[in-house]
Amino acid sequence: MSECVFCKIVRGELPSRTVYEDDEVVAFHDVRPQAPTHVLVVPKRHVASIREADDALLGTLFARVRDLAKELETEGRGFRLVVNTGPEGGQTVPHLHVHILAGRSFSWPPG
Repeated sequence: MSECVFCKIVRGELPSRTVYEDDEVVAFHDVRPQAPTHVLVVPKRHVASIREADDALLGTLFARVRDLAKELETEGRGFRLVVNTGPEGGQTVPHLHVHILAGRSFSWPPG
């Protein structure tokens, strides 16, 4: 998908602050962070959402997310993972991505 902002980042057409990359995924800092640590982990191949992802991709993606989250969390205090799906689920970029957020407390329910 040539106009997808995450595909452009994967191809190096847009700058990013990359924290991890391998043959299947890339992880970079969010440009609008919602926590002191806010990293996005995306598959390199275009997959619109978790609905379209196959089991192998999900296994690889979440294994990388797990390892990165452990590395990025603040002093072992924990982290939050978010996967938004579809417009009503808050997904603003139609490319599967996992948010890793750490470094601040979250309350639930929000508000």
